[in-house]
Amino acid sequence: MKDNTDIELRGIIPSMITPFASDGSVSEPEMRRLTEHLISAGVHGLNPLASTGEIAYLDEAECRDIIRIVVNQANGRVPVVAGVTGFSTRQLVRAGRAAKAAGADALLAIMTTYFPLRRDGIVDHLRALAEDVGLPIVLYNNPKYSNADLAPDLVAELSTIDQIRYIKDASGITGRVLSIRETARNPFGVFSASAHIPTTVLWLGGVGWMAGPACLVPEASVRMYEAARAGDWTTAMSIQTCLWPLNELFQKHGLARCIKGGLAAQGFDVGVPRPPQHPLGPDGLAELTRALDAVSEGMTR
Repeated sequence: MKDNTDIELRGIIPSMITPFASDGSVSEPEMRRLTEHLISAGVHGLNPLASTGEIAYLDEAECRDIIRIVVNQANGRVPVVAGVTGFSTRQLVRAGRAAKAAGADALLAIMTTYFPLRRDGIVDHLRALAEDVGLPIVLYNNPKYSNADLAPDLVAELSTIDQIRYIKDASGITGRVLSIRETARNPFGVFSASAHIPTTVLWLGGVGWMAGPACLVPEASVRMYEAARAGDWTTAMSIQTCLWPLNELFQKHGLARCIKGGLAAQGFDVGVPRPPQHPLGPDGLAELTRALDAVSEGMTR
């Protein structure tokens, strides 16, 4: 088994959708096609099984298959950061072990709670995953959905655990980037999750953008990152502004629905979201098509 202890994560790492066939099963051919498309677009990593990938609606066997497919198709060209979650610590560790066995290079640890957890409960929960599995871990802070908030002082404590090396922060609180940089161990990388602030996060010292929108517009996302890395903040902000109408639609209609609708418009047979989610309706698709056309026009200027 390959040694991933020194892997470095950075740049544009799209949170991938999960394509479904007409019978509702995971579509391996389209999962491979999407993986190849994203790598060809220049992304720096791949993140199957996050919110965009509908992880909440997938069973354990499906999660293992999805990681296996993406790892096999990527074939070492970019790192695969597999999402893992579980209400119980036992479930989370089991998911982490399965992801490692399927070949994942790193894990995105998604907090999933029912009863609110005390601080020491969160630390113990994530420490168990880190120490048992031994892969680099990206924390995923999304307090809107997880019933837990990984505040900067808690992130600083978690960063003392050797394998916990990054955070994908969806709190929307931009100042946390600076707080984490000041209090967490060095190095500790911050990925933007929110689509309205990736350039700001990069400017404040973040290492990249790990989010669903990059699955739909990977080329523009990579160009934005490269401009920021080169210190061309005018270009980076111009591209982020160009992408903003898409984010408004994601907020209005839902992330997986929009990205699947957009990919279908681009010729990918990704199916529809798994119930109880509904596919994007005609009006939403029309709005999305106009926004994608505007991005294409903006990228050619």
